[in-house]
Amino acid sequence: MQRRTQAQRDAATIETGYALLSGAFVAVATFIGVSLPALVLELPVTGERLLLRTGAALGAAAFAVRVVHVLRRFPLGPVAQDEHPAQPSRPGHASSDS
Repeated sequence: MQRRTQAQRDAATIETGYALLSGAFVAVATFIGVSLPALVLELPVTGERLLLRTGAALGAAAFAVRVVHVLRRFPLGPVAQDEHPAQPSRPGHASSDS
């Protein structure tokens, strides 16, 4: 098993931080979107509680979905040995083996 380079560890740390931060933003936006009527309108106590609890539950679910979505896109496995392949051939230029 290969050890990860410092750059790979840094990239994983940044991606994790981005996932958590964007997940928190989505969760807050979802909570506000669902709970706003309870905060703005004069509703019965039962209606307010229902909207606030629903907003909290949907916000938590949105947070989890966003974090999983972002982290699943990020390749955490080992990177190929040659990260920088040889210069691709360019049309109109002679190749080095001619």
